[in-house]
Amino acid sequence: MREPAAVVTELLIARRSAASAVPWPYVLFVTPGFLCLAGEFLSYVSSRKLALWGWHIVSHNHRGQAISAFQQAPPSPAWECVIAQPKQLQWGRHRALFCSTLPPSRDITVQYKYGRPVMVVPLPSRNEDCLFFLRPMLMSVADFIEDIQREDPGVTSAVLFTTDGERVSCTTSLDTLLDKDFQLVINDDTFNVHSPSRDKGSSEHVMQAEDMKTIVQMLHTAMNLPEHHLLKEKELLEKIDGLKQELSPLEAVKAKLVHRAESNSSRAMWVGMALLSVQGGALGWLTWWVYSWDVMEPVTYFITYATSIGVFAYFVLTKQDYIYPSAKDRQFLHYFYKGARRQRFDVQKYNQLREDLTKVQEDLRRLKKPIHLQMPVEQILPKE
Repeated sequence: MREPAAVVTELLIARRSAASAVPWPYVLFVTPGFLCLAGEFLSYVSSRKLALWGWHIVSHNHRGQAISAFQQAPPSPAWECVIAQPKQLQWGRHRALFCSTLPPSRDITVQYKYGRPVMVVPLPSRNEDCLFFLRPMLMSVADFIEDIQREDPGVTSAVLFTTDGERVSCTTSLDTLLDKDFQLVINDDTFNVHSPSRDKGSSEHVMQAEDMKTIVQMLHTAMNLPEHHLLKEKELLEKIDGLKQELSPLEAVKAKLVHRAESNSSRAMWVGMALLSVQGGALGWLTWWVYSWDVMEPVTYFITYATSIGVFAYFVLTKQDYIYPSAKDRQFLHYFYKGARRQRFDVQKYNQLREDLTKVQEDLRRLKKPIHLQMPVEQILPKE
């Protein structure tokens, strides 16, 4: 059996002798692919308003062979016209269309160029690819979408999804996004974006974010720390001088109050000792010279019991045990605040200035030892 293509090539087309034009050819018995090409050719000629001469098939036998060959031959996908991205080619002196069944690529791979990740994104309005340089540590998803829309105003919507179908937030950083593959949807067109592999030891590989932050911090410290130390030390010294000037008159008044309170508390201790001595002497004189022990024994018992009641009353009032050091300190504070009220000495202001001076002096001490700057204060303070 003869091939359909061979039968078609034997179809002879002749021109009529008459000058009148026939609107369209009678019948063409060809393969479906050739019918598609012939239809496009006739549409092209008709749009240009060209006069066509009559066409006819000169051989009825060849026409029958073409019909039988077409009916017996199985349909082939190569003969069918699939409308997908038509392209124009020259067919003799006329243009013809051919069709491709290959779909456009929907995969995008992020690569590193010049130390930065780049992404080639197809732009729908311009029908071309655009190269975008990314800054993972400085850009977010919103910045990336804004760059795409600025490059192509025809992009009405651009959304990023994970491979599981979850939408990525606009506040997500690109550094986090590039850890895994994701999907980019531009105007209902979905593109599968493959993230770069970070375990390749190439010269264009970008450092991890934490390493970069550490290096930047170390570089900033090395360049600005000495100057910062000098300025900070000068500021602390000026603050210490100001606090000392404010404390100077208060320190003089405080010294007088402390001296007077110490004298009064010591005097009270000596008076108490003298009273106890007089009490002991009086009890002895009454026991051995005036009365007998049988008479004085109940008296001494009640004196001891009264002393116990007085000690317990001291605990109830002060919430402290009656021991001599604490009793002396309490007596000292009593005389000190009593004298402060007389001299109009502001104890709270003095304490606040002393605390501020102590903090500034501690900061200055830490500043002179750089190894202590990054340590907690609790680890630097001396243990008591």
